[in-house]
Amino acid sequence: MMKTNDSRYLLRWVLSLVMLFSPSAHADTPTILVLGDSLSAGYGIAANQGWVKRLQDRLVERGFPHRVVNASISGDTTDGGLSRLPAALERERPTIVILELGANDGLRGQPPMAMSHNLARMIELSRQAGAKVLLAEMRIPPNYGPTYTQKFHATFAELAKHYDIPLIPFLLDGVAGNPALIQEDGLHPRTEAQPRILDNVWGTLEPALR
Repeated sequence: MMKTNDSRYLLRWVLSLVMLFSPSAHADTPTILVLGDSLSAGYGIAANQGWVKRLQDRLVERGFPHRVVNASISGDTTDGGLSRLPAALERERPTIVILELGANDGLRGQPPMAMSHNLARMIELSRQAGAKVLLAEMRIPPNYGPTYTQKFHATFAELAKHYDIPLIPFLLDGVAGNPALIQEDGLHPRTEAQPRILDNVWGTLEPALR
């Protein structure tokens, strides 16, 4: 039989969970939503070592009130991100959205025009929800041919210019091509690369925070 004190403790615990997961629990806290793929999901490394988790730590250290929500899924494409974004916007009501998608579109050889359409729609949906949008520039290996590679790369700058939004320079700048910072698969960054990736993002994100 449960004692009175135990009952009260259980009630407080249940109420705390309700408040934690209630849509209004973070109503007054500005939110940064990161919608990405394995590069932001932290593929192959400890969950607390990825650049997105480090971003939350930096925000706290530097006195910013924002909370970070990582809605990244390994292997995701812009098509998948577009299908997931409306629910994430409704659920999190972010003030800033960081779009880090497109690499898997390129690796699968999907048309840059389709990728551009998906990213454009995500930018529009985020803006309609009242969020600032930051777009992360992605690149693919040159073995896809110069024509495809150039069209793929140009897509991000074109979208940033068209929508007048900040463009995060190549997310893996200073990381890609460095065996000491890239996992054995040749694609995914190691734990040691995460601080550099965060710095690549921070230079564009910090002005938006202010």
